[in-house]
Amino acid sequence: MRRLLVAVLIILTAVPALAAEAQKTEEQKTLYAIGLFMARQLSVFSLTPAEFDQVKEGLADGVSGKEPLVDLGAYQKKVQEFATARRNVQGEKLAAAGKEYIAKASKEKGAITTKSGLIFQSLKEGDGAAPAASDKVKVHYRGTLVDGTEFDSSYKRGEPAEFPLNGVIPCWTEGVQLMKTGGKAKLVCPAAIAYGERGVGSIPPNSTLVFEIELLSVAKQAAE
Repeated sequence: MRRLLVAVLIILTAVPALAAEAQKTEEQKTLYAIGLFMARQLSVFSLTPAEFDQVKEGLADGVSGKEPLVDLGAYQKKVQEFATARRNVQGEKLAAAGKEYIAKASKEKGAITTKSGLIFQSLKEGDGAAPAASDKVKVHYRGTLVDGTEFDSSYKRGEPAEFPLNGVIPCWTEGVQLMKTGGKAKLVCPAAIAYGERGVGSIPPNSTLVFEIELLSVAKQAAE
């Protein structure tokens, strides 16, 4: 709960930077980046402009030392309940959007739907080895929600990711095994084989996820 409140305060203090026409110094750019990052945390509330004004009023009173209109300690539970309620509503909408997206994606040329619900579509055939679930893989990837919102990208980090294939979400464990080294594929992952009803980080509950993955290399894991 405390982390959530801190996140709200940080993003709101960054609002003036968000409105700036240009960020000149590295410090300004860093502060701006903090604002963008924390905006993702605040997005769980799905605030309307009027609601956001109420949040800013609370921040202004807290920063200025003005007598609070409510007892913050008494409202911690209410803030969490509010966040949960908004997140659940968002999850219901995303579940419906995911179902619609899956129906369309399954009809795309070359798309294969597996028993788990994964939709696999080869974008470029590889000519190397296909991994087993126990192997370690190196990949470049981009992950988005069905509305195109990007939540992760190894490309933007400037380096590929490496991990044991059996240590990630079921959709990846299954889908990447259908690839060969040097290949590229699109995976559409229903929530049930991704992060489910709870979601994680900036990924809301019931989210269908879309990944474009390049399989760069495969390495056998040493037996324990």
